[in-house]
Amino acid sequence: MSQLSLHWFSPQRARQKNLKLGILSLVFSIVLSGCVTALVATVAIATVDIIHDRRTVGEYIDDGAIEVTSRNILVSNAEFRKAAHVKTQSWNGILLLTGEIDNEQIKPELVSRLRAIKGVRQVVDETTITGKTKLWARTNDAWISSKVKSRLVLKTGLKANRVKVVTTRGSVYLMGIVTRDEADRATELTQTVRGVKRVVKVFEYLEKK
Repeated sequence: MSQLSLHWFSPQRARQKNLKLGILSLVFSIVLSGCVTALVATVAIATVDIIHDRRTVGEYIDDGAIEVTSRNILVSNAEFRKAAHVKTQSWNGILLLTGEIDNEQIKPELVSRLRAIKGVRQVVDETTITGKTKLWARTNDAWISSKVKSRLVLKTGLKANRVKVVTTRGSVYLMGIVTRDEADRATELTQTVRGVKRVVKVFEYLEKK
């Protein structure tokens, strides 16, 4: 088992500063795009996520912007698009990179571009220099993630969206703002899911009072 980052997180920063303001900002952005169906779905999902999230509304929105920007970088550059199958996930400014890059020469530039995104505090680079995974492998990763998520909810009582689960090539990455006990319990349960090769904790820990 690997543990990549240990940060202290103050509960005071986790206060929901203004839930309505955060939701309204999402509403306005989608209204401008003219998609009413997306508006209803996004507002419903975002409301549930933010209520159960230990990030502030501002941090939640910032992470979403980081992910959108990172994905745009990956698809807008022809070299990146051809050589890399990289997944990006941001949590409280920590940007996790997983997946494959089949051209070692472009990796430094790719990581540098992603690290330079506004709001990124730290990059956890778990990409490997190898060919892209097959469709069946990605499907298996998705299955593992869904099993881990359901097990965490059923066995730990953790609120929805409290722990983010990312699976790549059988490695499960756990992200979130948690207590030490929550982290240990989540790790133990994840290791019991069939197909999990290793568990990597990319957690920030709640500050002890």
